[in-house]
Amino acid sequence: MPWPAALLPLAADTPDPAASVKEAHESVTNAASFIEENWAGWLYLGLKILLILVIAAALRSLVRKSLTKFIVRMNRGAEAVEGMALGGLLVNAERRRQRSEAIGSVLRSVASFLILGTAGLMVLGALGINLGPLLASAGVAGVAIGFGARNLVTDFLSGVFMILEDQYGVGDKIDAGVASGEVVEVGLRVTKLRGDNGEIWYVRNGEIKRIGNLSQGWATAGVDVQVKPSESLTRIREVVKHVADGLAKESPWDERLWGPVEVLGLDEVLLASMTVKVSAKTMPGQQFAVERELRWRIKEAFDEAGIGIIGGLPAAEDEEDAADPSAAVAAPSALANPTSPQSLATAPIPPSVGAPRITK
Repeated sequence: MPWPAALLPLAADTPDPAASVKEAHESVTNAASFIEENWAGWLYLGLKILLILVIAAALRSLVRKSLTKFIVRMNRGAEAVEGMALGGLLVNAERRRQRSEAIGSVLRSVASFLILGTAGLMVLGALGINLGPLLASAGVAGVAIGFGARNLVTDFLSGVFMILEDQYGVGDKIDAGVASGEVVEVGLRVTKLRGDNGEIWYVRNGEIKRIGNLSQGWATAGVDVQVKPSESLTRIREVVKHVADGLAKESPWDERLWGPVEVLGLDEVLLASMTVKVSAKTMPGQQFAVERELRWRIKEAFDEAGIGIIGGLPAAEDEEDAADPSAAVAAPSALANPTSPQSLATAPIPPSVGAPRITK
């Protein structure tokens, strides 16, 4: 049975082996030519990207190691000072350690972000990517994140500046407005305080508007002594001076006192009392202990010297005279005299003679 002419393969549709080989040869030749023309640029680009990454990694490692060595050196200096005499008054090793660790962590993070971010932008620029839209998008995203997390950013920035400026540290007694107590831990976002009753306060750094540090510099111990106006001021000054000399020579008060105990003078003069002001410069945080010790010793010294303090037991020679017995007797009343006008006014009216009587 003969096949239809439409189903028979045409001679023109039969692939020519010579043409296929020629096309394949042309494709290989073009690819080889393209590679030969561009391999130098590709190699240059790859080496450039690799160099950027190597330099960025080396620079980041160098900066982080330098910061770590600097922090270790700061901590060693703090420990050395703490071992010396009066080292505890000049530096707190734990406070310095936490402060240096926090500063080092911030600096390392900032350095890594800047170095790696710059390297990434350089790589993208080397690949021919347009950085304009990318930077614009990053700026818009940064603004949106800043508005959404503004409290977190405020807390973080406030914590960074508090640590850098050394406004307070671990062991300090501070008044932060919203809470007060001893600083237990200083963070970049939250400061932990221990109150006077033992409670722990977590205060966000962004909420601290003012800080009163009670542990920096020096403190003042002030004692008010109320005595009778008849006491000799010269004698009072001598007694207080003797108490101050004894306190300054005894331990541990010789270290807690940073200045002489001074009698500032009369703070108040009244009819029944006068107030003598005593003051001393003390170690930070020790003013209350010095005040209590001064009151104790001044009271004992005044009792031995016979100086009367207002509010205490009166001395035997200063007791008031016995009260007059007649003072408890009431004054005679005008009603006791029957002939007095008051008694006559209260007497009943006698019935008149011949007056009509009302009977039932």
